[in-house]
Amino acid sequence: MQIVLHSDDINLLDYWESICKSKCITVDNIKDLQVVRNSIIIINYSAFKNKEKKIILELKENANSILVLHRVPDIDSGKQLLSFGANGYGNALMKEHFLLSAIDAIEEGMIWLHPEFTSALINQMPLKKEKDISLKIAPLSTREKEVVYLLKDGATYKQVAEELEITPRTVKAHASSIYTKLQVKDRLSLALLLK
Repeated sequence: MQIVLHSDDINLLDYWESICKSKCITVDNIKDLQVVRNSIIIINYSAFKNKEKKIILELKENANSILVLHRVPDIDSGKQLLSFGANGYGNALMKEHFLLSAIDAIEEGMIWLHPEFTSALINQMPLKKEKDISLKIAPLSTREKEVVYLLKDGATYKQVAEELEITPRTVKAHASSIYTKLQVKDRLSLALLLK
C-alpha cells in the first residue's frame, strides 16, 4: 500500500520522510489528496484547519486509510477523529518504531493508537461483572489469564512484563495467543470484549 504524507509543517514532513524512506510520496496541497486512492495517508492535525470530519470522509471515499498525527495529541481529539473514520492517531514526533508500527497495523486493517492512549481509553470503559469475564477467558491458560487481567485494565506490554517479571517479548507472545483464542485483534478489542 502506498504511503502519502501531507503536512503544513515542513519539519514534520522531513521527519516522516526520514522514517518512511522511499516507501512514501509527499503531497503539498490538501486538495491534491482528493485524487489519492487506496493509500495510507499520514496527515498532520493542523493541516485540517477545522475541517477534520469533511476531509476524512472525502479521503475515505477513495478507499484510503488515514493516520492523523498531532504535535500535542489528546484523548478527546483522538476519539473524535476515530469517530470520523480515522484509522489511527498519535504524536507527530513519535519515535520511528511507533510510526512504523502504526503503518503496519493500518495496513493490516486495524486501528492504531499510541499505547498510552489505548490505556487511557480502556480505563474509561465501564467494568463487566467478574463472572462474565471468567466465562469469556475460560479457554486461556493460567498465565494468559494473568496477562488478560492486566491488559484489560489498561496496562501496556511493558507494564505487564514488569508486573509478571517476564520479558516484553513474552508478553507479546502471550497477547498474540490470547487475541487468537478470543478472536480479537488488539488490546482495545480485548478491552471492549471484557469491559
